[in-house]
Amino acid sequence: LRERIMPFVKNTAEYLFSAVRQGQNLLFEGAQGTFLDIDHGTYPFVTSSNTIAGSACIGSGVGPGAIDQVIGIVKAYTTRVGNGPFPTEQDNEIGESLRKVGGEFGATTGRPRRCGWFDSVMLRKAVQLNGLTRLALTKLDVLNHFKEILVCTHYEIGGKKAEHFPTNPKDIENVRPIYEVVPGWSTDLSGCRTIADLPSATRSYIERIKKLCYDLPFLLVSLGPDRSQTLELERLK
Repeated sequence: LRERIMPFVKNTAEYLFSAVRQGQNLLFEGAQGTFLDIDHGTYPFVTSSNTIAGSACIGSGVGPGAIDQVIGIVKAYTTRVGNGPFPTEQDNEIGESLRKVGGEFGATTGRPRRCGWFDSVMLRKAVQLNGLTRLALTKLDVLNHFKEILVCTHYEIGGKKAEHFPTNPKDIENVRPIYEVVPGWSTDLSGCRTIADLPSATRSYIERIKKLCYDLPFLLVSLGPDRSQTLELERLK
């Protein structure tokens, strides 16, 4: 295999640096969620490496000054694979519905993902750790059949309301989510091609998430697996 691979081996950092100087666009993709990061995640329920955006620079050899946008991909609800704290988990019919409709099974292992309501506390922490500049909201269509949708706005820790994700593992295990109930839309979104096509309740849900997450603008909103079901709200240069 060595002889076949060697023609494709090069100094990656130098190659990318040259591309940046020539004004070419580079796209780095993260492989796992923020809270699986070995340093900043919910240790010990993490992976063996760094998963936050800054590790793209370390792994590729590209300096942080070359990064001008960091896009956070977030589902319209929350999921987790394996053990670890999950404040908004729904270990009931709601969670099972999210899993079934959303096809929430591990891509490699096929292991069922744990599912729950949207957790804005976790997303605010992800914004902080990754330096997010835009959000891409996916799987909005999975919520189509809910008459009411819950959104976690804060935590209660030791009887006190908390806006930020705790760093103490014991606190993380014992948080109680504080929910806000918003109306569902009970409508199939598959035919929508612009934000204006969405039901008012759907647009309100998107705006509520935006407000809870430091008013970060949405780059994309996905209504299904097909490319045509991804609504582009903004085109980056």
